Amino acid sequence: RARAAAVGKKKVTLAAEHQTRAQEGGPDLHYLFAPIKRARLDYMAQKATEMGASLLQPVITRRTVAERVKIERLESNAVEAAEQCGILRVPEVRAPEKLEGLIEDWDQDRLLIFADEAAPTASPLETLAAQTPRPLAVLIGPEGGFEPEERALLLRQSYVVPVSLGPRIMRADTAAIACLALVNAVLGDWH
Repeated sequence: RARAAAVGKKKVTLAAEHQTRAQEGGPDLHYLFAPIKRARLDYMAQKATEMGASLLQPVITRRTVAERVKIERLESNAVEAAEQCGILRVPEVRAPEKLEGLIEDWDQDRLLIFADEAAPTASPLETLAAQTPRPLAVLIGPEGGFEPEERALLLRQSYVVPVSLGPRIMRADTAAIACLALVNAVLGDWH
């Protein structure tokens, strides 16, 4: 239970009076993605929230189709998905950042799992199972894939693990669900 502590034009602050269930920790899983067209981006934000992402980070690449991202809309979709699924922790939504800047400032203790359509089609389960447990991030590229220079930049990083999602090219929103499911099953809170 909560009561309204402050009411503004676009924001209401609540004060908790009674806890009905314990807050779950959830996985430390960041979801990074090249923004796509609006309806599919809404879907992707909802599904990433349902899959346990703790952070949603738009990443601008050379082939990014929709460079303008409405953060409030992503937050709204995350809240809606959390409410529908009974999730108490809504992911943080960050402003878009260029891929190069993201890599430059990366916390190297966090493993970056990169859905690489050019990776050998070896078992992603085996690739992921070989990793040491640590904080995780999943990166899904833009429609049309990463430019060769961007892929090379990613592959040069010691904390990046490229995984194949199989022999078929998937839409970005489908790849997001497939990759998040694999990561959760092998390294996340599903095992």
